[in-house]
Amino acid sequence: MHVAINAYFWNQPYVGSGQYTRQLVYHLNRFVSDLDITLIFPQREGEEPEDVPPSVDVKLVPARAGQIGKVLFEQIQFPRACKEVGATVAHVPYWGAPLQSPIPLAVTVHDLTTLLVPEYRRGLKARLYNALVSASARGASHIITDSFASKLDIVDYLGVPEEGITAVYLAATSEYTAKENDLVDTAVLRKYDLPDFYILYLGGYELHKNVATLLLAWSYVGPALGDDYPLILAGRKPETVSAIYPDYDEYIKALGIEEYVRWIGFVDEEDKPVLYRNAEVFVFPSRHEGFGLPVLEALACGTAVVTTTSDSLPEVIGDAGFAVDPDDAREMAGAIIASVTEDNLRADLKHKAKTQAAQFSWEKTATETLLIYDQIAG
Repeated sequence: MHVAINAYFWNQPYVGSGQYTRQLVYHLNRFVSDLDITLIFPQREGEEPEDVPPSVDVKLVPARAGQIGKVLFEQIQFPRACKEVGATVAHVPYWGAPLQSPIPLAVTVHDLTTLLVPEYRRGLKARLYNALVSASARGASHIITDSFASKLDIVDYLGVPEEGITAVYLAATSEYTAKENDLVDTAVLRKYDLPDFYILYLGGYELHKNVATLLLAWSYVGPALGDDYPLILAGRKPETVSAIYPDYDEYIKALGIEEYVRWIGFVDEEDKPVLYRNAEVFVFPSRHEGFGLPVLEALACGTAVVTTTSDSLPEVIGDAGFAVDPDDAREMAGAIIASVTEDNLRADLKHKAKTQAAQFSWEKTATETLLIYDQIAG
């Protein structure tokens, strides 16, 4: 079998679609000897694909920059290249499939957040693109998604029959481990000027990430725990305020929690495991997630986790942490305080965390994806 994979996000391993594409290709290439893989890579301004395994082929396709260039690559150049390389199956590992494909096509729809959150579909361009990718997903040979919650959303909102969708879980990479390296950990903690004890949020700051409710919860947590246990906000801070990015600084001031909250900004990918495993608690308050990979990464690092009951997050966390109502700041605060102050509880959560994380692996993800390739090729 020969699979052609859309490599639009290949050089962006720091975003979810890029990380998913790379890990899937790495593990398919490593564990499946009779599968030929070709990356269809949109080449812009001489850009070359990075870190491609030697046995994986690459077809470079000259592409335009910007949203128009992206749509042209997805709708015209990618399916044409699939035919040119003689692939038997095509896979678009994000929600951007062509309306027509010359060969059987699998598309991974990670989540429907851009449809479910009204603020994300107000602009004309966003509505047009959502309509395009929704139509293309309905026409795919098979849809892969990250969780059973996302599968139900696709059935409900796109009208795709259940038998045309398969939930395939993601996984954390091997770097996310509870095993400490004292020298490395110390250097990374100093790099970000982190205190001995802290509670961590690491992720995006779009509206659906629900950071505002976490800050409201901190109006209870901060006075209870004091500034010895600050909330560390990690990840690129929004530069502007909009309907998608709330004014977090103003909200922190309004709540009077400035002394309990610290921004540390962008975190290098290789540093994330250290931040997770040295945190007292990792909090992930999101309202919409196709999978919630940060939760699994924190679990793999043996960290106590507080997340929400939204979408896929209960599937990821199981009974290894707290899943609270995303709109209940008091409940969120109570779970955080209990996880910090009750030593036996935190020890139990840390033990369960590693056990829960071990149920997910990229080998499983690759194997289940390969079965889908076999199904649609047949």
